[in-house]
Amino acid sequence: MSELDAVVIGAGPAGEVCAGRLAENGLEVTLVERELVGGECSYYACMPSKALLRPGDLVDEVHRIPGVRLDTPPLDVPAVLARRDEVIHDRDDSGQLPWLESRGVTLLRGQARLEGERRVRVGDEVLEARRAVVVATGSSSSLPPIPGLAEAAPWTNREVTTASAIPGRLLALGGGVVGVEMAQAYATLGASVAIVEALPRLIAREEEFASMEVQDGLRAAGVEVHVDAKATKVSRGEKQVSLELETGETLVGDELLVAIGRRPNTADLGLEAFGVDPGRPIEVDDRMRAGGSDWLYAIGDVNGRALLTHAGKYQGRVAADVILGGDARATSDGPMSPRVIFTDPSVAAVGHTLASAREAGMEVRAVDVPTSSVAGGSFYGRGAAGTSRLVVDEGRGVLVGATFTGPDVAEMLHGATIALVGEVPLDRLFDAIPSFPTRSEVWLRLLEKYGL
Repeated sequence: MSELDAVVIGAGPAGEVCAGRLAENGLEVTLVERELVGGECSYYACMPSKALLRPGDLVDEVHRIPGVRLDTPPLDVPAVLARRDEVIHDRDDSGQLPWLESRGVTLLRGQARLEGERRVRVGDEVLEARRAVVVATGSSSSLPPIPGLAEAAPWTNREVTTASAIPGRLLALGGGVVGVEMAQAYATLGASVAIVEALPRLIAREEEFASMEVQDGLRAAGVEVHVDAKATKVSRGEKQVSLELETGETLVGDELLVAIGRRPNTADLGLEAFGVDPGRPIEVDDRMRAGGSDWLYAIGDVNGRALLTHAGKYQGRVAADVILGGDARATSDGPMSPRVIFTDPSVAAVGHTLASAREAGMEVRAVDVPTSSVAGGSFYGRGAAGTSRLVVDEGRGVLVGATFTGPDVAEMLHGATIALVGEVPLDRLFDAIPSFPTRSEVWLRLLEKYGL
C-alpha cells in the first residue's frame, strides 16, 4: 500500500489542472488514467473537431473578400485529415507527460476503483490518500433505445472526429453541438449530410435566432435539416445504414453519427458504496465535495454541472484550492458557463437566454443589433448573417446573458463573460471604449440601442 496526499482519477483537462495545482503547492499526488492523458477533449472532441472545422471557416471568409481567389477545389481533404492527426498527436499522449513530470505529479495507468474511504485500487496497487480522492473521469456518448441502433455500429463523437476518410453520405442523429458542428465539417469536406433533431429546432438551449441562423447556414452548406423529427428504427445493410423517421420517411447514408447526449463515467469505480448509482452524475456542492464528504471530490463532466472543458478546468482549480485549505467555491459554472458552437455562423453565448431569464423570474429586456453593423464588419465576416444580443436585468442594470452569432465570434465572448461575472453596471460599460474599426464596436451599438 502506498500512502500519499491525494489521488486524482482521470487525466483529462479537469484532472490535470487539479493534480498539477495540488503538486505545485507541495502535495504528493498520483494521477490515474486508464486511456490517454489529455482525455476526451484532446483526442476525440474539442481539438480534432476544430481542426476539421477551421479549413471551411477560412474558405468561407476568403469568399467574402473581393480580390482574393482560391484554387479549385479549395480544400485538400487528405491534408485536412493529416493536420487533424497532427493536432491530436496521432492519439499518442507522450507529449503530455513532461507537463506532469515538471510539476511532480506521478502518473499511474490503469482502471481505478474505490475500495473504501480514501482508498483506491489500481491493478495490484492500493493507494491511501491522506487528504482527498478526486474523481475526474469525464463522460461518454450515450445511445438512445431506438430499435436496431446498437446493432448498426453507429459513430459517436470518437469515430466522427477521428475518421480516416470522409464518407459519401453521413446521417447525424441529434442537433446539439456535436451534431451541428460535425454536419458543418463533413459537408464542407465533401459529404452529403442529413441531420435529424427530435426537438422543434437545432441547438435548442440557445437563443431562437441562433438556432435559425445555424439552420440556415447548414442548409446553405448543403445539409439536409430535419427538425421535429423522431427516429423510430435503424438498420444497417451490407453497404449502407437506414434511419426511419416517425413520419414514415427513410434516410440512407454510409455512416450514422449519434450525438444525442452524454452520460457520466461513474460505472466500475466502486462509487455505489458512497451513494452514487452507476451511470449517474456525482452530486457535489460548490466546493466540488461529493455528498458532503470531507475527502471525496468530483470535477468535470462526471458531476453533470456543465459538460464543458473550460468548466471542468475551473472546477479542478476550485477543488484543488479547497483541498489545500482554501475557501474556494465554483459560482460561474453550470448553465451560466460561456459556450461556443463553431458552425458558420458560429454561436458564442454566456449566461441566460431571454427565455431562460424570464423562466427564472427576472424582469429582463433584450437588445439586438446585426453583428456586422459596425465598421469592422467590412473586413471580417463581410455581409454574413449574424446577430448580437444582450439580455439585461432591468432592476439591477447589469447583464445576465449575451449571445453573438456570425463568423468567428468566439473571441468576442470573453468581454461579455467578464461583464456578466463582474456584474458591471451597464452605464459603466459605456466607458469601456471599443477600438475602431473593430467588430468589438458592436458593444457600443448595443449600449446605444439600450438607451445609454
